Amino acid sequence: MLQTFNEKNRDLLINIKGKLIHRDKAGVSPFDSAVQGGDAVWEGLRVYDGRIFKLTEHLDRLRHSALALAFESIPSHEEIIDEIRKTLAANSMTDGVHIRLTLTRGVKITSGMDPRLNQSGPTLIVLAEHKAPVYDKTGLTLITSSIRRFSPDTLDPKIHHNNLLQSIMAKIEANAAGADDALMLDQRGFVAETNATHIFIVTKSVVETSRLVACPEGITRATVLELCKANSIPCIEKDITQAEVYRAEEMFCTGTMGELAPVVKVDGRSIGDGLPGAMTRKLSTLYAELTSREGVDVV
Repeated sequence: MLQTFNEKNRDLLINIKGKLIHRDKAGVSPFDSAVQGGDAVWEGLRVYDGRIFKLTEHLDRLRHSALALAFESIPSHEEIIDEIRKTLAANSMTDGVHIRLTLTRGVKITSGMDPRLNQSGPTLIVLAEHKAPVYDKTGLTLITSSIRRFSPDTLDPKIHHNNLLQSIMAKIEANAAGADDALMLDQRGFVAETNATHIFIVTKSVVETSRLVACPEGITRATVLELCKANSIPCIEKDITQAEVYRAEEMFCTGTMGELAPVVKVDGRSIGDGLPGAMTRKLSTLYAELTSREGVDVV
């Protein structure tokens, strides 16, 4: 699960506010809101054969998150797509690419948390890397973290923000336990997601996933639900307990960076027969077929 350095990324050009800068020289101001307080929103995008899958949905979520944080200025979809195209062209990238898109509130005139100190507009960062899906398709192991996901009355999970300390702390626990990732519960004790992905279980051939109570609106999650409906696969959104996870026939997680990946063990308990299941394989195939033909041309 630990990602390794890809030599193809040694001389990446990073796009910061429209300027292309070598990765070794790229940087943002110490007065930038992302540095000052994690005051930024982000998206992960994936390029398939010159197309970005679900690009409009990702940019909609970026905009909605920025609106929720009261950003005074938000680049249009067209402006962002232009910068993405510029970045991919400069790096000669067409396929097998993951993009980390970050929009910060911008640079402050002096250190402080008051958004009124931001007077020069937002900072858009386009970081494109040669990166295949990061999860092991033979099966992941999870442990349940002691760190709980916030509920909407604490911090609305629909804001896809850069404050990722909850996820990082959960990942630290997973690392210490020798697991790939951490399963995270909400404040009520129901399963929310992992530290990095949404989760699905399969019970009596029904695909089940957590309600959007303490986890963000996942683009890949929504795509899987759409695939289920389009292919007459029973699926429901519900509150899921740990016991339901332990007795599930199959389990898999979803996300743009890792696509669909099977989970074969949680808290030392094998899920199903401890191998990737038939439903997971079927949905993975359907997802691959979808990404091979759909998306916004950017190359």
